[in-house]
Amino acid sequence: MRRMKWIAVLAIVSGVGLTACGGDAEEVPATEQPAAAPQPEEAPAPAEPAGPLPEGVTQEMVAAGKQVFEGNGICFTCHGMDGKGTALAPDLTGGNWLWVDPAAGDLLGQIEARIKEGVPQPKEAPAPMPPMGGAQLTDEQVRDVAAYVYTLASE
Repeated sequence: MRRMKWIAVLAIVSGVGLTACGGDAEEVPATEQPAAAPQPEEAPAPAEPAGPLPEGVTQEMVAAGKQVFEGNGICFTCHGMDGKGTALAPDLTGGNWLWVDPAAGDLLGQIEARIKEGVPQPKEAPAPMPPMGGAQLTDEQVRDVAAYVYTLASE
């Protein structure tokens, strides 16, 4: 019985630690897991952005950027899976820009530059964003993520 308590404690601590870092906890055998609450259905992602895409941006780039955002780009870890922000980083939806000036033009280029350079002195977040969010991204991946973030802002 005492061993089961330690296993449960270790599983909970490991799961909380990995979840906080954006990772997935290892699965605990079903015999040791409490019954899971039913999960709400995930809302489908919009197929098209609300506005037109910038010149040179394709739906394929946006889709690739979404994959990077939600995957090896680890953007979701701080900005949330839906880009609506967390306690760690701001909301990227709705066009409320903190570091991009739409009036200055070349919005996509500004987003790319911010991704590449990071945010060393955040205005609202508790910690800086390192260049490329700390991930290793190619120039193409940065452009794709910028295209995806551009579409988030038009939601």
